[in-house]
This record gives sequence, structure tokens and C-alpha cells, in this order.
Amino acid sequence: MKGDHLQRLPAIKAAKKIIEKHFPNCDGAILAGSVVRGQESSTSDLDIVVFDQKLPASYRESFLELGWPVELFCHNLESYQAFFKSDCERARPCMPRMIAEGIVLKDNGIIAGVKLEAETLLNSGPEKWDASIIKLKQYFLTDVLDDFIGTLNRSEAIFIAGTLAELAAEFVLRTNNRWIGSSKWIHRSLVEFDKDFAGAFTEAFDLFYTTNDKSKVIHIVKEILEPHGGRLFAGFYLGKGSSDN
Repeated sequence: MKGDHLQRLPAIKAAKKIIEKHFPNCDGAILAGSVVRGQESSTSDLDIVVFDQKLPASYRESFLELGWPVELFCHNLESYQAFFKSDCERARPCMPRMIAEGIVLKDNGIIAGVKLEAETLLNSGPEKWDASIIKLKQYFLTDVLDDFIGTLNRSEAIFIAGTLAELAAEFVLRTNNRWIGSSKWIHRSLVEFDKDFAGAFTEAFDLFYTTNDKSKVIHIVKEILEPHGGRLFAGFYLGKGSSDN
């Protein structure tokens, strides 16, 4: 595939040709992903959501066509709602975001309603954490922070830092009623929440990875915990016959 991106068709044109070829009678189709966010790179693919009332169930398929890696997310006019529900329960709104931000490739009159559903979910934010969940997450974040502070093994610290970054990002986002993500979407979610904080967060972990200096990571994680009482160890319990600590 090396060099294929130099010959491939423009994203929207390629996506429309794919729909015309594979789903000429579908009810609607949307192009989503990095190519519609202005973040296209040589490794970008075409994320295409297809709606076809004749499909018995949803499915996902990947293939190469017109110089592009293509990922299809195929649904009938009801199956996408289960993905909306699952994504929102995980606080990772992959499908709602794809549909809300997507460019319409084809529409037989159904896309506006689906987009409105997606936008409503995104604007509502995830379900708020209650006090017991915050305390549980606070405890486990403290535990990983303590491991990070205490280890003298550089190799272990590298992996602990990865876990710490994910848990810290999740904690600050969810306690502020914001959506989370995985991989590159961790950073994107932090930027959407607070661009300056995202920069400081990234800088802290970059400093550790490049110089082994833990100080800024420790400082920023403590700051994240501070509004909720700081690090939590003594007095925490789980499964002791009470639903609340």
C-alpha cells in the first residue's frame, strides 16, 4: 500500500463512488472520520456509515478500494440506536459523533432525523457519576499514582504512566460531565474540555517519557484529585454491605 495515497481519489468523490457501487439502493450514507475533520493523513481511511432498511442486522466491513482503506458501518433504520445506547453508557460516543459530524453522501429523507438524534445525545453529555463511583475511581487513581511515585524501575514506570494517563483523563472528564475516548480520542476529548489543561497534561507526561522527571505528572494528578478530597486510601472499602462509602 506504500504510496497508494498519492494516487487515490479525493475522499468525498471516492466515498460516493463506493456507495454507488455497493449500496445503490440504500436509504442514506454518511462519510465521517478524519477526512471530514480536516485531519486527513496518508494513513487515513474512509469511515462510511450506511443506512439500509433492508438489512436484517448491523455489520462492519473493511476493504481497500479506489486507493483507500474503507471501513463500512452498516445499519438498518433501527439497529444504529443500540450502538447509540452502548456508546453513551460507555461515555464514548463513537457512533453519535460519526453521524453528527459526517458529510451526507446520500439521503432519501432519513439523515436529518438520525443526525438530530446524534446531536441531542452529544449535547446532553454522558450520565453523571454519582458519589460512590467518584470515590471508587478516586481510590484506583490514587493507587496507580502511588505505584508511579514509588517505583524505581524505569520499565515499569513507563507502563504505569500509560495507565495513569488514561485513568486521570477519564477522572477529570467524567467528573466534569464530559465525554471520554480511547487512544487519540483521549487527547481530543481533553482539548474539547479545556485546551490549556490538555496542553499541560500532555506536557507533564512528555516530560516524564523524555527525561524520567515525574514531578509534573504527580502534580497534575494531585490537582485532578484535589476537588474531590485528594488522594484516597484510608477509609475506603468495597463490598462491605453498603452501597456508599
